[in-house]
Amino acid sequence: MYEPSHLRTFLAVAQTLSFTQAARRLGLRQSTVSQHVRRLEDTVGRTLFSRDTHSVELTEDGEAMLGFARRILEVHEQASAFFTGTRLRGRLRFGASEDFVLTRLPEILEGFRYDHPEVDLELTVELSGTLHEQLAAGKLDLVLAKRRPEDPHGELVWHDELVWIGAERLRLDPERPVPLIVFPPPGITRALALEALERQGRAWRIVCTSGSLNGLIAAARAGLGVMAHSRGFVPPGLVRVPERAGLPELGQVDFVLTHGHRRTSAQGAAEALAAAILAGGDRLHRRGT
Repeated sequence: MYEPSHLRTFLAVAQTLSFTQAARRLGLRQSTVSQHVRRLEDTVGRTLFSRDTHSVELTEDGEAMLGFARRILEVHEQASAFFTGTRLRGRLRFGASEDFVLTRLPEILEGFRYDHPEVDLELTVELSGTLHEQLAAGKLDLVLAKRRPEDPHGELVWHDELVWIGAERLRLDPERPVPLIVFPPPGITRALALEALERQGRAWRIVCTSGSLNGLIAAARAGLGVMAHSRGFVPPGLVRVPERAGLPELGQVDFVLTHGHRRTSAQGAAEALAAAILAGGDRLHRRGT
């Protein structure tokens, strides 16, 4: 009933909220992406996206289709692997940035381990900048992390906005330096926050540095200061800093999958894990319980 290629296209549009970005991810023409979505909508008899010249948003039926599409594709891949007799093996070194600590990435990894029990999966959780350095040095095979603004590499998982967050009770004094809670260098979010404040000419001081996202969240919940964070990942107990605080806009951020440049025995496993993450990318926006 549901064509797998149409479902993959639907997921790509749902995760990027852009027909153009989905086309780039899938290596298709934008007209083909539109055609796939239209045919899927014809099949289900429902409108899955509300769209105009400026924005793309999932409808209520589109939100429901996310889970169905992901599960259908997972079963489709399992059946294909079973009947073709392809069994992935080897050691796969996968790096994920600290941003995913509180998301449901573990569920995706658990499903991958179930489907490919003979793959030896090694997980490294680090800052995005550090992961990209390790990937370039050949120490990792696949990385899921933020992309540097000037870096064109990587397969887009989704596009998000960076925002300032802090404790709800926190009040910033406009006459005093902005108290910052940041990752250490080479954190990408740290660099973007400092650049934005410098452009505005706003004084700042670092009140907490931690390589652990949980450490930063604890400091923010204690009301020590503000931190730059992806809008889609705002942790419980923290809120966006209101515009009246006068903090500068932080801009956009891309989360991407990047493969190592060196061909290794893990290439097949890396491609399979990348496909699983892209298929289940909607779950990365939803926190684990």
